[in-house]
Amino acid sequence: MASTADFKNGLCLEFNHDIYTITEFQHVKPGKGAAFVRTKLKSLTNGKVLDKTFNAGEKVTTARVEKRPHQYLYSDEMGLHFMDTDTFEQIRIEEKLIERANLMKEGQIVDVLVHAETETPLTVELPPFVELMITYTEPGIKGDTATNALKPATVETGATVMVPLFVEQDTMIKVDTRDGSYSERVK
Repeated sequence: MASTADFKNGLCLEFNHDIYTITEFQHVKPGKGAAFVRTKLKSLTNGKVLDKTFNAGEKVTTARVEKRPHQYLYSDEMGLHFMDTDTFEQIRIEEKLIERANLMKEGQIVDVLVHAETETPLTVELPPFVELMITYTEPGIKGDTATNALKPATVETGATVMVPLFVEQDTMIKVDTRDGSYSERVK
């Protein structure tokens, strides 16, 4: 059990016969009335997002979730396939349950969240940054703009990332997996 004071992003809760993770929360203390906590909960079983308000001090049941390192193998019409790096056991997870699945390269090590009591794989957490090669982008023309302009670039996984005009094709870049944005060029 945890109270609303223990809320933090990434905390997993058992709520409405499902497992949710907190993606956002805000503690609100109005001038009149009792304090409360507004949350955005994302279901780890079907990916739906739910807005829920809890009274301050309310108790909730936490879910036991473990992070286990897995290697991303490949994707097909059944979903994305991963291999446990310790036991070499393979699992499949639907693509809709994974945020920014289009930034994963084959062979990349990721953390798979597993429900500890039922041993059910729930979702995948990517590392904060990934290094990807740009396979296609239009050439940037100098003097086009007075401010820092961006152009679309396709990376090796097929995802489209907005990059600055000076970034060329066949350049390695670092991409932030939390929001899918360009971070920097890799030296």
